[in-house]
Amino acid sequence: MTEVACIADSTGSFRKPPLAELGRDLLRVGRLEVTGSLVLPFACVAGFFFAASYHAWWAAVFFAVVQSFFTYASISHDLVHRTLGLPNWLNELLLSAIETLNFRSGHAFRVTHLHHHARFPDSSDIEGQAAAMLWWRALIEGLSAQPRYFVWAWRHCGGTGASRSWLAVEGVMVTVLLVACIASYPSNPAPIVYASLILAGSWIFPFMTSFMPHRAHEKIPIRQTRLFRGSVIRCLTFNHLYHLEHHLYPQVPHHRWPQLAEKLDPFFKEAGIPEIRLGK
Repeated sequence: MTEVACIADSTGSFRKPPLAELGRDLLRVGRLEVTGSLVLPFACVAGFFFAASYHAWWAAVFFAVVQSFFTYASISHDLVHRTLGLPNWLNELLLSAIETLNFRSGHAFRVTHLHHHARFPDSSDIEGQAAAMLWWRALIEGLSAQPRYFVWAWRHCGGTGASRSWLAVEGVMVTVLLVACIASYPSNPAPIVYASLILAGSWIFPFMTSFMPHRAHEKIPIRQTRLFRGSVIRCLTFNHLYHLEHHLYPQVPHHRWPQLAEKLDPFFKEAGIPEIRLGK
């Protein structure tokens, strides 16, 4: 153990241990884990329409919820950060395809999210703006979030690995897919139900991914993102609420967030980082 284990200074700031000390195994994801993650979005879409064809709407809604949650929260998120070890062409293609299935632009996601990592809580951070709002305002923010993110990304995509060509193609694909879903009604209601559920899922993202995990008005950087712990939180969020850990080590894929959190706990405790804990 090196001297970086001393992580709190007189100002309350946090000097994070290098990833080499925590273990570079945190960057490794098995082929089966990667395959499972990448198949899940397409399987959920297939599951939704299969269930809808038999009017098993409870099952169809379940597939849509899983699709919306796991893509934005982890699978597309890993593709944004390029943490799955895929060839670049495949990573970009999958990011585009998976987010298009969710009526979102994958490369707009990359532009806004990487800017969030670099600038939060600066006023230029469009993704993090909801963190400084009242809870009801953060919910309303979601109604127009995706179009605003796309326009912002179009204007600021230079040097981010997300060219306007990708954005243009994704914008057209999302529009065509949405129009096709609307046009199928009333002869086939399943596509418009799918679109409505996925869009509704996207509307709550500013509240869930910006307002809930951040403290925008906190002056100390390490305390600007909340630390969540406990079995109830892990269960409710499917082991996904490790936002502070992700801000510190964005190169770690979501599959290793629980292990990363466990390794960081002694450092957080020594630095006096407050927890929000539900369960053991």
